[in-house]
Amino acid sequence: MNQFARVRMLWPDHLGLARGKYMPTEFASNGAGHAAAVYSLGYDRSFEPTPGSGVLDGFPDMHATFEPSDLRQGWDDHLTGVAVCDLSMDGEPFGFSARYALRKAIAEWEELGFQPKVGIELEAYVLEPDGEGGWKAWDTPESYVYGTGRFVDPTGLIDEINRRALGCDIVLESINGEFDQGQFELTLRYTDALKAADDAFLFRVLAREAAMEQGLRMTFLGKPFADLEGNGVHVNFSLLDGDGRNGLSDEGADDGLSSLAKGCLAGMCHHHQAMTALCAPTVNAYRRLQPMTFSGRRANWGYDHRMTGNRVPPARGQATRLESRLPDGSCNVHTAIATVLQAARLGVVNELPCPDAETNDGIETWNTEVTSALNLAEALTHLQADLVLTEAVSQDLVDNFVAIKENEWGRFTEATPDWESAESITDWEKSQYLPYH
Repeated sequence: MNQFARVRMLWPDHLGLARGKYMPTEFASNGAGHAAAVYSLGYDRSFEPTPGSGVLDGFPDMHATFEPSDLRQGWDDHLTGVAVCDLSMDGEPFGFSARYALRKAIAEWEELGFQPKVGIELEAYVLEPDGEGGWKAWDTPESYVYGTGRFVDPTGLIDEINRRALGCDIVLESINGEFDQGQFELTLRYTDALKAADDAFLFRVLAREAAMEQGLRMTFLGKPFADLEGNGVHVNFSLLDGDGRNGLSDEGADDGLSSLAKGCLAGMCHHHQAMTALCAPTVNAYRRLQPMTFSGRRANWGYDHRMTGNRVPPARGQATRLESRLPDGSCNVHTAIATVLQAARLGVVNELPCPDAETNDGIETWNTEVTSALNLAEALTHLQADLVLTEAVSQDLVDNFVAIKENEWGRFTEATPDWESAESITDWEKSQYLPYH
C-alpha cells in the first residue's frame, strides 16, 4: 500500500454508481464514513426516506473499508491506488449493499461445495457531440460487427481504455466492434465471482473517464437510441467443486450437462420475471427487452441459442458455462451477478424441474409465453411477489431498491404523460440516465 500517495475508495451504490472518496494512504486503511442517506437518492438527487437510508434517524454514517489485498494500481496516475469497498454500519455488514448481496450469494454456493466463477461481457456505445447540445453515436461509417482496428476505433480510444485496464489488473479477453456504429463488445476475464464484479464495476468508470478526456462519452445504457441495438451485460458462470472440477459438466450425459447445470437453468427460468427488475433496473431498460431481439427477454434456455434468456455455450468439460442474457447495460453488476447466482442456486436446492431446451427460432416461434415485464412498474410487481428470490438476494437490498424505483417510475410518468405511446427515447430518460451510465 505504501507505493501509493492516495487511494480512490469506491463502492457500488443502489443505482450502480461508483460512490467513494480519495484518501491519503495513511488514512485509507482505517476506512471512510459516508452518509447512509445516499441510499435515499434518485438520479435527480431527489430523496425519499427509504429503508436503510437513515433519513428519519439523523442521517447516520456507513463505514467503507477494503482488504489490503484488494488495493490495485488506479488509472488516475501512478501514485493513486483504487479499491472496491465493503460497507458496514455499527460493526455489521450493511445489508442494503450490492457487494454484500454478492458476498452472500457466493457464501451460499460455497455451503453447497461450489465456488462460482464469472465472466462478464459488456456492450457500450461511444458518443460524440451532435452539434445541438446532445450526443449521437460515434460516426464510424467503416465499422461493422466483429470489426477491429481503426475502422471501428479511429482515434485509438478503445486501445487506450485497454491499456489503462491492463495497468489496473483488469484483463479484457476480447474487444470488437458490435452491430451498430460506435458500439463495442468488451469481454472481461473469467475469474472469481467477486473479482469479476469488481473488475466490471471499475472498468465502466475507467472507460467512461477515458472517453471524456477525448471529448467523447461512452454509455452502457441499455437502449440509448431507439433505432439502434441495445447494450446488455451477459453474465457467464461456472461452479467449481472442492477439487477444482466444473460441477456443470457431466461427460456421461448426452449433452455434457450435469444435473447441477439443469437445476441452475430451472431456477433461472422459474425466477426470470422477478429477476428482471434487479437485472434491468431503469425505465429505459424495457426498450431493450423487446420481441425479436437478443435481449434475453424470455424465460427459456437453449444450446448455443442467442434468442433465449439463458444460453448454454457449446464448450463442454471444464469450460462448460451458463450465460444469462437478461441483464441490461445500466445494471448494478454486483446485484445482477448476485441475482443470477441466487436464482440458479434456488433451482438446485428446491429441485425445480428443468424445462425443455428451446428448439424454435425464437423469432417467430418459441416454447414459452413467459417473458420479462413490459415496463419497470410491472417488473417491480413481479419482484415483490417472489419472496423466495428476494430473501435469497437480500431483503434489505430489495426493500430499498423497490422504494427507489417506485419513486423513479412515478417521476417518469409524471414527466411523460404519454409514455405508453412514446416510441423515441424521451428527454427524461436522456437527462436521468446518460450522465451516469
